[in-house]
Amino acid sequence: MVQSAASSRTKKNAPSGLQPQGHSKVTNKDSRLQLLQLLIAGVAQGCIYGLIALGFVLIYKATETVSFAQGDLMMLGAFAGLAAMTFLGFPFWLAVVASIAAMAVFGLLAERAVIRPILGQPAFSIVMLTIGIGYVLRGLVTMVPVIGTETHVLPVPYKDQIWKLGALVINVEQVVVIVVTAVLCAALFALFRYSKLGIAMQASSQNQLAAYYMGIPVRQLNGLVWALAAAVAAVAGILLAPITFVHANMGFIGLKAFPAAVVGGFGSLPGAIVGGLIIGVVESLSGFYLPAGFKDVAAYVVVLIMLMLRPNGLFGEKLRKKV
Repeated sequence: MVQSAASSRTKKNAPSGLQPQGHSKVTNKDSRLQLLQLLIAGVAQGCIYGLIALGFVLIYKATETVSFAQGDLMMLGAFAGLAAMTFLGFPFWLAVVASIAAMAVFGLLAERAVIRPILGQPAFSIVMLTIGIGYVLRGLVTMVPVIGTETHVLPVPYKDQIWKLGALVINVEQVVVIVVTAVLCAALFALFRYSKLGIAMQASSQNQLAAYYMGIPVRQLNGLVWALAAAVAAVAGILLAPITFVHANMGFIGLKAFPAAVVGGFGSLPGAIVGGLIIGVVESLSGFYLPAGFKDVAAYVVVLIMLMLRPNGLFGEKLRKKV
C-alpha cells in the first residue's frame, strides 16, 4: 500500500518525459538479485551445518548417543589442513586428502580409547564425555605457540574468486561448498545403499544386539562410524576455513549444526542436510531483513517451532526398532 501511494504521487509530480515505472522495475530486479545472493549464501552456510549435522546423525544411529565434539573435530580438521599446507608444504589437494585421512584415524582411535570403554553406561555420561573431548581438543590447540592463539588464512586456490553471471555475482568459495557437499552426499548414499559395509552399518544402527548375533562386527563398525564422522567434520572444516578463517573457536559453529540435526530428524542422514539448508537460509534471510540480533537466534526459533509442530523432525523415524 505504501509503495502504491508513493508510486502514484511520483507519477503525478514527474514531468512527462520521465518514466518512474522503469525505475520501479530496476528496483524490483535489484531486490530479486539481492534475494538470490542471500539464498546462495544461505545454502552454502547450510551445507556446512548439514555436514556437521551428518556427524551427529551418524554417531547417533550407530551408538544412540550424541557427540558434541563434532564442531571441535571440524576445527581440528581445518588446522590439520593448514598444517599440511603451510608446514609440510603439501599442495592443496594432497593436504585435503591427508587431513581427511588423519581425522578419520583420529576418530577411530578416539572411539577405541575413550568412547568404547564406557559404552553401556548412561547416555548422559557419554554426552558429557564428548563435551569434555571438545574442550580438551580446543585447549590443546590453543596451547600450541602462535598457531593456536591466532587467526589463520587457509591458502586455497579459489580464495576470493568470483563468477559473474550478468548482474549476479557468485563467490566461488560458496560454489565449492555446495558442490562438494552434493558429491559427498552422493558418495554416502552409495555407501549405505550399495556396499556391504554400509548395509552392515544400517543393520547395526537398527538393532546392535541382533546385528551381533547375525555375525556383524558391531564394535568395529562403531569405530568406523566415528572415523567417518570425523572425516566428514574435516571436510566441513576445510570448506569453512576460507570463509571464516582458521581459529581455535571455529568449532562453536557446531552449536548451530545441532539444531539442523533436530530439524531434519536426528535419525535421518538426508534430514541432516535438509535441516542444515533450512537453518542456513533462515539465518541468511533474517540477518538481512530482520533487525540486528535475530540472526543469532533464528536457528533456535526454527527448532522451537519444529519441536512444537513435528517433534521427530522433518524426516524423523518412528520410535521403534527393526530387525
